Amino acid sequence: MMSNKMNYPVLTLTEKSKALTADVNKNAAHTVPGLEVKIGHSIADALQMRLQGLNELQLILKHAHWNVVGPQFIAVHEMLDEQVAEVREFVDEIAERIAALGVAPNGLPGNLVATRQTPEYPLGRATAQDHLRIIDKYYTHNIESHRFVLEHFGELDPISEDLLVAQTRALEKLHWFIRAHLDNGTGNL
Repeated sequence: MMSNKMNYPVLTLTEKSKALTADVNKNAAHTVPGLEVKIGHSIADALQMRLQGLNELQLILKHAHWNVVGPQFIAVHEMLDEQVAEVREFVDEIAERIAALGVAPNGLPGNLVATRQTPEYPLGRATAQDHLRIIDKYYTHNIESHRFVLEHFGELDPISEDLLVAQTRALEKLHWFIRAHLDNGTGNL
Protein backbone atom coordinates (compact mmCIF):
# COMPACT_ATOMS: atom_id res chain seq x y z
CA MET A 1 0.00 0.00 0.00
CA MET A 2 1.34 3.41 -0.96
CA SER A 3 1.45 6.19 1.62
CA ASN A 4 -0.27 9.49 0.82
CA LYS A 5 2.38 11.34 2.79
CA MET A 6 5.41 12.65 0.95
CA ASN A 7 8.63 13.53 2.67
CA TYR A 8 10.69 16.42 1.41
CA PRO A 9 14.28 17.15 2.32
CA VAL A 10 14.60 19.96 4.84
CA LEU A 11 17.08 22.74 4.27
CA THR A 12 18.83 23.60 7.50
CA LEU A 13 20.84 26.78 7.81
CA THR A 14 23.60 27.04 10.32
CA GLU A 15 23.53 29.96 12.76
CA LYS A 16 26.43 31.48 10.83
CA SER A 17 24.61 31.32 7.50
CA LYS A 18 21.43 32.73 9.10
CA ALA A 19 23.42 35.69 10.38
CA LEU A 20 25.00 36.23 6.97
CA THR A 21 21.59 36.13 5.33
CA ALA A 22 20.13 38.63 7.79
CA ASP A 23 23.10 40.99 7.51
CA VAL A 24 23.66 40.77 3.76
CA ASN A 25 22.96 44.49 3.28
CA LYS A 26 24.25 45.74 6.63
CA ASN A 27 27.80 46.27 5.41
CA ALA A 28 27.07 47.13 1.77
CA ALA A 29 29.35 50.07 1.04
CA HIS A 30 28.70 51.01 -2.57
CA THR A 31 26.00 52.25 -4.88
CA VAL A 32 25.85 53.62 -8.42
CA PRO A 33 28.22 56.47 -9.35
CA GLY A 34 26.80 59.90 -8.61
CA LEU A 35 24.75 58.86 -5.57
CA GLU A 36 25.78 58.87 -1.95
CA VAL A 37 25.71 55.36 -0.49
CA LYS A 38 23.07 56.33 2.08
CA ILE A 39 20.79 57.78 -0.61
CA GLY A 40 21.33 54.81 -2.94
CA HIS A 41 20.44 52.38 -0.19
CA SER A 42 17.41 54.44 0.82
CA ILE A 43 16.18 54.32 -2.78
CA ALA A 44 16.85 50.57 -2.84
CA ASP A 45 14.72 50.18 0.31
CA ALA A 46 11.82 51.99 -1.38
CA LEU A 47 12.29 49.85 -4.49
CA GLN A 48 12.28 46.72 -2.30
CA MET A 49 8.76 47.60 -1.20
CA ARG A 50 7.72 47.94 -4.84
CA LEU A 51 9.42 44.62 -5.59
CA GLN A 52 7.31 43.16 -2.79
CA GLY A 53 4.09 44.68 -4.14
CA LEU A 54 4.70 43.49 -7.69
CA ASN A 55 5.64 39.99 -6.50
CA GLU A 56 2.31 39.85 -4.68
CA LEU A 57 0.49 41.11 -7.77
CA GLN A 58 2.02 38.56 -10.14
CA LEU A 59 1.17 35.71 -7.75
CA ILE A 60 -2.41 36.95 -7.42
CA LEU A 61 -2.77 37.27 -11.19
CA LYS A 62 -1.47 33.72 -11.70
CA HIS A 63 -3.81 32.39 -9.00
CA ALA A 64 -6.79 34.07 -10.69
CA HIS A 65 -5.60 32.75 -14.08
CA TRP A 66 -5.80 29.20 -12.72
CA ASN A 67 -9.14 29.68 -10.97
CA VAL A 68 -11.25 31.78 -13.32
CA VAL A 69 -14.45 30.16 -14.64
CA GLY A 70 -17.57 31.19 -16.49
CA PRO A 71 -18.56 32.64 -19.86
CA GLN A 72 -15.52 34.94 -20.08
CA PHE A 73 -13.11 32.16 -19.11
CA ILE A 74 -10.83 31.98 -22.14
CA ALA A 75 -10.51 35.74 -22.67
CA VAL A 76 -9.72 36.46 -19.02
CA HIS A 77 -7.58 33.33 -18.57
CA GLU A 78 -5.34 34.34 -21.49
CA MET A 79 -5.31 38.04 -20.58
CA LEU A 80 -4.18 37.27 -17.04
CA ASP A 81 -1.37 35.02 -18.26
CA GLU A 82 -0.04 37.84 -20.45
CA GLN A 83 -0.27 40.24 -17.51
CA VAL A 84 1.63 37.82 -15.26
CA ALA A 85 4.49 37.76 -17.78
CA GLU A 86 4.63 41.55 -17.96
CA VAL A 87 4.49 42.05 -14.18
CA ARG A 88 7.25 39.44 -13.76
CA GLU A 89 9.42 41.55 -16.09
CA PHE A 90 8.79 44.56 -13.83
CA VAL A 91 9.84 42.49 -10.81
CA ASP A 92 13.09 41.58 -12.56
CA GLU A 93 13.79 45.19 -13.56
CA ILE A 94 13.28 46.45 -10.02
CA ALA A 95 15.39 43.65 -8.51
CA GLU A 96 18.23 44.43 -10.92
CA ARG A 97 18.03 48.15 -10.08
CA ILE A 98 18.18 47.34 -6.35
CA ALA A 99 21.29 45.23 -6.99
CA ALA A 100 22.87 48.03 -9.05
CA LEU A 101 22.28 50.36 -6.08
CA GLY A 102 24.47 48.04 -3.99
CA VAL A 103 21.74 46.24 -2.07
CA ALA A 104 20.69 42.60 -2.33
CA PRO A 105 17.05 42.39 -3.48
CA ASN A 106 14.92 39.98 -1.46
CA GLY A 107 12.27 38.01 -3.30
CA LEU A 108 12.24 35.03 -0.96
CA PRO A 109 8.90 33.56 0.15
CA GLY A 110 9.58 34.23 3.84
CA ASN A 111 10.18 37.90 3.15
CA LEU A 112 7.10 38.05 0.94
CA VAL A 113 4.96 36.75 3.81
CA ALA A 114 6.69 38.79 6.53
CA THR A 115 6.36 42.12 4.72
CA ARG A 116 3.04 41.53 3.00
CA GLN A 117 1.37 44.78 1.90
CA THR A 118 -2.12 43.63 1.00
CA PRO A 119 -4.77 41.35 2.47
CA GLU A 120 -4.94 37.71 1.43
CA TYR A 121 -6.61 37.24 -1.95
CA PRO A 122 -10.14 36.14 -1.01
CA LEU A 123 -11.16 34.02 -4.01
CA GLY A 124 -10.47 30.52 -5.22
CA ARG A 125 -12.56 29.21 -8.08
CA ALA A 126 -14.84 32.08 -9.13
CA THR A 127 -16.28 33.86 -12.15
CA ALA A 128 -14.22 36.20 -14.27
CA GLN A 129 -16.21 39.21 -13.03
CA ASP A 130 -15.63 38.30 -9.38
CA HIS A 131 -11.89 37.86 -9.91
CA LEU A 132 -11.60 41.07 -11.94
CA ARG A 133 -13.39 43.13 -9.26
CA ILE A 134 -10.81 42.02 -6.69
CA ILE A 135 -7.83 42.30 -9.08
CA ASP A 136 -8.90 45.89 -9.78
CA LYS A 137 -8.16 46.71 -6.11
CA TYR A 138 -4.72 45.09 -6.23
CA TYR A 139 -3.82 47.07 -9.35
CA THR A 140 -5.06 50.26 -7.71
CA HIS A 141 -2.82 49.58 -4.69
CA ASN A 142 0.25 48.94 -6.84
CA ILE A 143 -0.27 51.98 -9.07
CA GLU A 144 -0.83 54.25 -6.06
CA SER A 145 2.26 52.80 -4.36
CA HIS A 146 4.41 53.33 -7.48
CA ARG A 147 3.17 56.94 -7.68
CA PHE A 148 3.90 57.52 -3.98
CA VAL A 149 7.50 56.32 -4.37
CA LEU A 150 7.87 58.37 -7.57
CA GLU A 151 7.13 61.58 -5.64
CA HIS A 152 10.42 61.12 -3.78
CA PHE A 153 12.76 59.98 -6.56
CA GLY A 154 12.86 62.85 -9.07
CA GLU A 155 15.87 64.87 -7.99
CA LEU A 156 17.59 62.05 -6.12
CA ASP A 157 17.69 59.32 -8.76
CA PRO A 158 16.24 60.02 -12.20
CA ILE A 159 17.20 56.51 -13.37
CA SER A 160 15.01 54.79 -10.76
CA GLU A 161 12.36 57.42 -11.42
CA ASP A 162 12.38 56.59 -15.16
CA LEU A 163 12.05 52.90 -14.36
CA LEU A 164 9.00 53.49 -12.17
CA VAL A 165 7.44 55.97 -14.61
CA ALA A 166 7.61 53.36 -17.39
CA GLN A 167 6.24 50.66 -15.11
CA THR A 168 3.44 52.89 -13.84
CA ARG A 169 2.43 53.66 -17.42
CA ALA A 170 2.36 49.94 -18.23
CA LEU A 171 0.52 49.05 -15.00
CA GLU A 172 -2.12 51.64 -15.81
CA LYS A 173 -2.58 50.06 -19.24
CA LEU A 174 -2.91 46.57 -17.74
CA HIS A 175 -5.35 47.99 -15.18
CA TRP A 176 -7.37 49.52 -18.02
CA PHE A 177 -7.70 46.04 -19.57
CA ILE A 178 -9.10 44.76 -16.26
CA ARG A 179 -11.48 47.69 -15.90
CA ALA A 180 -12.69 47.39 -19.50
CA HIS A 181 -14.23 44.05 -18.47
CA LEU A 182 -15.91 45.70 -15.46
CA ASP A 183 -17.24 48.84 -17.18
CA ASN A 184 -21.03 48.75 -17.50
CA GLY A 185 -20.99 50.71 -20.75
CA THR A 186 -21.63 54.07 -19.13
CA GLY A 187 -18.16 54.58 -17.70
CA ASN A 188 -19.00 53.08 -14.31
CA LEU A 189 -17.39 50.03 -12.77
